[in-house]
Amino acid sequence: MLRQYRIALVIGTRPEAIKLSPVVHALVAHGEMPLLYVTGQHPGLELADHGLAGFDALPLHCVGQPDPTLHADLVRAALARLLRAHLHQLLIVQGGTSSALGGALAAREVGIPLAHVEAGLRSHDLTQPWPEEGNRVVIDRIADLLFAPTDANAADLWKERVRGEIFVTGNSGIDALAALAGPLPVPRRIRWIPRRTLRLLVTCHRRENWGDGLDRLVAALRELAGPTMHIDVVLPPNPTVTQRMVNQLGAHRRIRLVPPMSHAAMIKAMRRSDILLSDSAGIQEEAPPLGIPLLVLRETTDRPEGIASGSMELVGTDTARIVAAVNRLRNRSDRAAMAQPAMPFGDGYAAPRIAAHCRALLEELALEQSATA
Repeated sequence: MLRQYRIALVIGTRPEAIKLSPVVHALVAHGEMPLLYVTGQHPGLELADHGLAGFDALPLHCVGQPDPTLHADLVRAALARLLRAHLHQLLIVQGGTSSALGGALAAREVGIPLAHVEAGLRSHDLTQPWPEEGNRVVIDRIADLLFAPTDANAADLWKERVRGEIFVTGNSGIDALAALAGPLPVPRRIRWIPRRTLRLLVTCHRRENWGDGLDRLVAALRELAGPTMHIDVVLPPNPTVTQRMVNQLGAHRRIRLVPPMSHAAMIKAMRRSDILLSDSAGIQEEAPPLGIPLLVLRETTDRPEGIASGSMELVGTDTARIVAAVNRLRNRSDRAAMAQPAMPFGDGYAAPRIAAHCRALLEELALEQSATA
């Protein structure tokens, strides 16, 4: 018999839905039927698109704000009222979004134990990524269960002397990837294409790259576009970034602007590509097991394990650096060196570990309550 609503999860963005979906299903396998709180940070988010159809969900109607601190406070206030009514025994948040921060603060306010999926990620630069880096630090300080994807993440948590229990589980995003791509890692055959076109897939959406960073990327893509380089730019849901891309690249005959994709469609597009150029956190996790060279549009990363695996390289948004890095990967041997599949972020079984630890905490709390009854 399923235990209903002892556990609740906060979901506000598409990446949260992707990474928490395996956790939700693993909780059900452990006898728990969780309740989902959907903050509204990404309007139009469809849980059914991420394998969460049929689960009970309550909307908070907290649409994302230009000021992420304001959004976190709106989520905190709306969620705290519902948490007091439902008497959950554990709240789960994921990552470092303003939805996750608002959920964590609401749990602390109401006095409910808090679990943090994807704990301990650090770039050690509060401006990159912003506001996620600071949000993660705050959430980790107040969490009771901290699920670190890697040993390095756990080591950072130990250094910070967080009060909660730390468990190395792997990243549940790899679980979601395995559900779409099959057994990981995926062996990759590097094409020999002396005359054919290389396929470059591009995404860019992070706040720190808005404005000048986006303009420098556009200049690089214009320089790279040619008869031997096919470029697809996947537009993000954010209208500000999309409009800037359309204004600058919409008329370019060698660059194709692609509407926002589902997660499954994005994985297919990645697997058809020879080189990835992106500032996405999820793509940093997915590219290594898929064996696709990734040039990261950031100056630093909270996922250095991907750099260490040889699958990723930081290029920032400097036009010359981007062009030089892509041109270097025209060389088949250089491309092959970065296309060796690797699994730096887990083995695809993070969700069952996370669910088991959550269930263990609830059983421990039940024993404590019965002992004091």
